[in-house]
Amino acid sequence: MYSHIAETWKTMLKTRSPEIKNKAYVWRREPTIHKIEHPSRIDRARALGYKAKQGIIVVRIRVGRGGMRKQRPVSGRRPKHIGVVHIKQSISMKRVAERRVNEKYLNLRVMGSYLLYQDGMYSWFEVILVDTNHPAIIKDKEMRSRINFN
Repeated sequence: MYSHIAETWKTMLKTRSPEIKNKAYVWRREPTIHKIEHPSRIDRARALGYKAKQGIIVVRIRVGRGGMRKQRPVSGRRPKHIGVVHIKQSISMKRVAERRVNEKYLNLRVMGSYLLYQDGMYSWFEVILVDTNHPAIIKDKEMRSRINFN
């Protein structure tokens, strides 16, 4: 069943289907970090350890796309050596999304994340978070083995 869901998402992303464009239209009007009830891609969420139980939440985050810019130097230089544009970030957008979600939800631990959609302006990720102090998580032997309790 999950393989069918995964294939459907892949074809939707590849063909830029109208359904996913309409979803992105709604996502643009939501807050940057938005807690959701259920994951959009249940196959990816389950692969990362998601279970529909208390103590696990899913958050959709929007991250801006594009390169970085540095401040122009004051003194004179050749235009080629100014070094303002074409500067790349050393970490991926996925890691940026996980970090931003982790800064907002301090008491939760990130289990994983996956790409939902991207357009010219934004990339959307869903991040799965787990509350390590929740009784339902503490009692679950499989969840304890997935999360390294320190």
